[in-house]
Amino acid sequence: MALVKKGSRRITVDGTTYRWRLRGRPTYDQGLVRSPLAYAVEHAKTPGTTLVVTTNQPHPSNWFGTQADAVLPSDVADSIRTARADGWAPERSRSPFHLDQSEGFVSSH
Repeated sequence: MALVKKGSRRITVDGTTYRWRLRGRPTYDQGLVRSPLAYAVEHAKTPGTTLVVTTNQPHPSNWFGTQADAVLPSDVADSIRTARADGWAPERSRSPFHLDQSEGFVSSH
């Protein structure tokens, strides 16, 4: 499934262009800081398998005002490189590839 273009950002990693996007509104569990922020990445020209990255940070729009660090392009680039090394093939159509980087996430409620 392709990412919604509205709100997505382009990033070039090792000569390949991708689009990435995080959900503007938190899910219910993200709002309650029960689950961490996640974002999605896909190949910009030939979207196939979507990469879903689960971070160790709360969603910045959580309902308790828990402090969250911004997702930086350098973080996204590192995640893309890690996923590629772990076998993510963004041009091939498959089910989403999950990269769990949530170690250290602490639910505040």
